[in-house]
Amino acid sequence: MAAIILFDGECALCSRWVPFVIKRDPGAHFKFCSVQSPKGQELLQFLGLPTKEYQTMVLLKGETPYYRSEAFFEVIKDLKKPWPWLRLFRIFPLRLRDWVYDRIALNRYKLFGKHDYCMLPSKELTDRFL
Repeated sequence: MAAIILFDGECALCSRWVPFVIKRDPGAHFKFCSVQSPKGQELLQFLGLPTKEYQTMVLLKGETPYYRSEAFFEVIKDLKKPWPWLRLFRIFPLRLRDWVYDRIALNRYKLFGKHDYCMLPSKELTDRFL
């Protein structure tokens, strides 16, 4: 079963994260779902997360959700080398890692920009998106 990355399709940083992961995930381990899509909204509701003010990437591995920095570290764990080495930063306490994550998430539109549209996958990649 593929893991699902829920991402903000309007966020420029998040939209760049998706092709970054795809390029380094040759086994197609990850599928992607924009939180603005009907399926994304359904998954957010299922997880008890807000459907309007979206502040975190979510990784669903089977029935287990991962949020914020833990989602990031779980994703890079399964990418081609050298990216899994970034997991060394897990030595920092979760509270500190999530605080840094939250600062970036809260300012992502100011720092990286915002799209008025969601990313559309190419024909070759449509099976990677929900």
